[in-house]
Amino acid sequence: MTTLLDELAALEQEALSALESVTDLAALTEWKSRFIGKQGRLSRLSRGLGALPAEERPVAGQRVNALREQLETVFTAAKERLEAQAIAAELAADRIDVTMPGRQPAVGYIHLTNQILRQVQQIFAEMGFQVWESPEVEYDAFNFSLLNFPDDHPARDMQDTFYVEMPAGAPSVLLRTHTSPGQIHAMRRNAPNPLRVLIPGKVYRNEQVTVRSEMMFHQFEFLAVGRHVTMADLKGTLSFFAERMFGPGTQVRLRPSFFPFTEPSAEMDVTCFLCGGKGCRICKYAGWLEIGGCGMVHPNVLRNGGYDPAEFSGFAGGFGPERVAMLKYGIDDIRWFYSGDQRFVEQFG
Repeated sequence: MTTLLDELAALEQEALSALESVTDLAALTEWKSRFIGKQGRLSRLSRGLGALPAEERPVAGQRVNALREQLETVFTAAKERLEAQAIAAELAADRIDVTMPGRQPAVGYIHLTNQILRQVQQIFAEMGFQVWESPEVEYDAFNFSLLNFPDDHPARDMQDTFYVEMPAGAPSVLLRTHTSPGQIHAMRRNAPNPLRVLIPGKVYRNEQVTVRSEMMFHQFEFLAVGRHVTMADLKGTLSFFAERMFGPGTQVRLRPSFFPFTEPSAEMDVTCFLCGGKGCRICKYAGWLEIGGCGMVHPNVLRNGGYDPAEFSGFAGGFGPERVAMLKYGIDDIRWFYSGDQRFVEQFG
């Protein structure tokens, strides 16, 4: 007849044997529940102590307690061993090889407009031009009157220009429609000394937003004033700029035009850098691309800037970096520049 001591001995052998095959913490938890848990085999056997004769209970009780202590000890040891193995495996999986090259962090991209402006500044710096910062909020006089714009010029209308609400009797203030007001600021600061300045920045016009026009965009203005400055100096400056910006061999042509602040005035074209002047879709098969306007500084503007036009002359011009970028990279919609679409910016990173 099997006694309680026999069952305890069999349980001990079975439990220790089962523990040898446990390889992870989940299996160990199951082993504990099976053998020494509240509803485990040992707990169920210990409930039979009350049915034993009084003289057998002390020995059987001691055996139950000894077995429970033994199994809990081996359980604790197995748990510590398996936890250490799990940590070691996790560390091995996440191990960092410090000899491998690191991942380059994503630190953003320079916007295409700023890339073009930096190229422009570098090119003009090589010709002795200094960057001149000019305010975006201007007096009407600096934006129009001092630049030889007549009082009835259409650009002065509210539908063309963003005016700032001012108290009654205060001077008229607006968001500059071009970077040309910087010419007056620069000349008045430097007159009667010669100067060469490049004036980049944002400009604002009350225009309908389309694929070709925005109500906020950028310009860069260049101005040179000195004695004996001629149209030949202007064309030489433009030729150097065109070759550096669009590639060696790029030619420049000037077409007669009109601007209030220059006389004579011209539109600047460059040979299409995509087809080499042979004609393609980008240049509309003309072989030339229009870049911007330029000319000799009008005597009235020189005088308003503090220079005597009988002694001094100068040339000036203004281009749009977005226009340059659109031609250079075949971008067909100016709205992409300020869409906030990261995919557009990353193409030129």
